[in-house]
Amino acid sequence: MHVGVVGLGGLGHVAVKFAKAMGAKVTVISTSPNKKQEALEHLGAHSFLVSRDQDQMQAAMGTMDGVIDTVSAMHPILPLISLLKTQGKLLLVGAPAKPLELPVFPLIVGMKKNSGGSAGGGMQETQEMIDFAAKNNITADIELISMDYVNTAMERLLKTDVRYRFVIDIGNTMKN
Repeated sequence: MHVGVVGLGGLGHVAVKFAKAMGAKVTVISTSPNKKQEALEHLGAHSFLVSRDQDQMQAAMGTMDGVIDTVSAMHPILPLISLLKTQGKLLLVGAPAKPLELPVFPLIVGMKKNSGGSAGGGMQETQEMIDFAAKNNITADIELISMDYVNTAMERLLKTDVRYRFVIDIGNTMKN
């Protein structure tokens, strides 16, 4: 199983960890070449694609069984669809403020199995994922911050300068 993970942020880094633990070959897909080292060395992805590099995207066409799109900003979907094998699946879990354009013709002609989205599962699915995460030591990478750092954290969020989530220690009870 070859899975592409689009976006290496709060959702994307956890998607890489889950896919790897499930035995998939994982390719991180990002607009930022600066995230390559992080994806390969820290998260252990097998490969990395710069989505703005047409040669890289062309070389990867039709190689993935699934693509998990975690990006919450507006972005084109067609290049992601082209990465899928016949019967491949596209899963959208990022939530852009405006609707994405989903080109239907490439889905039909390319015999892509389906596309879908998820905001979360029911109780049973959630428990299964928590159990799987515990068994495989999957955790979210966070920066623990105090309340007096919130304004700075918001500024850093706007610059996408966070690895990968801020968690606020409201009671100041935990240590970094």
